[in-house]
Amino acid sequence: MKLKGWKDVNPGAVCTEAGSALQFKTGSWRAAYRPRWIEENCIQCLFCWAYCPDMAVNVKDGKMTGFNYDYCKGCGICALECPGKKGNKAIVMEEEGK
Repeated sequence: MKLKGWKDVNPGAVCTEAGSALQFKTGSWRAAYRPRWIEENCIQCLFCWAYCPDMAVNVKDGKMTGFNYDYCKGCGICALECPGKKGNKAIVMEEEGK
């Protein structure tokens, strides 16, 4: 088998097939923290969905319903962008496994 040269390989981290992002589950290498949703503090602004780089936020009928941890890498952007209700965030980061 002949090895490919640098002109023959795909650029790193680029999905070349439409719809193939579902094959790249990032949850197996998540950081030490993962988001936890506190439903009673949620105002359904969907900032978490809009800002999530991995589409790990589950939305049904225009409302946030939780996380798909198979695709969550624990970056914390959802928690950072969450305005919450009356100063109480609807998404907080917690240690993995708790």
